[in-house]
Amino acid sequence: MDLSQYVDHVRHELGLAAEAGGEESRAVAERLVAPLESAIRLTLLDALSAATAEITAELAPGSVDLRLRGREPGFVVTPPPAEQPEEDPAPPASGAPDLDEGATSRINFRLPEQLKFRIEEAAAAEGLSVNAWLVRVAAAGLEPARGPKRAPRSGQRFTGWVR
Repeated sequence: MDLSQYVDHVRHELGLAAEAGGEESRAVAERLVAPLESAIRLTLLDALSAATAEITAELAPGSVDLRLRGREPGFVVTPPPAEQPEEDPAPPASGAPDLDEGATSRINFRLPEQLKFRIEEAAAAEGLSVNAWLVRVAAAGLEPARGPKRAPRSGQRFTGWVR
């Protein structure tokens, strides 16, 4: 970020203000410009530093840092990490499919408040997080019915009535 344009703007405004006071005021303003340039740069850096602190407080756990390269400031933005689940789902019960495929996905859904309360109670009763409980229930709901196993289809089909 180049601060020169801001410093030049203040220098220009000081010159315009000095012209209103006459030749003597303009001469004083010209002598003050050089020492004021350093003060203006430091003041701008202080303002930028305060701004990065405020942004960092709002962005936490991400951050914004102000760094100097020579006389020019630059910003380094560190975004917050992607949200992680509060805790990993419990290992699947014996006989349940292994759901740990590496990647996870997020889904949002609306449910009645009473159902949410019942889900929280059921998860707490099993000592699981709501997320782990929902993953387990969803996986169990997608399993084939636990009844007599059907023979795999061999391509033969029979139709008709039997007495």
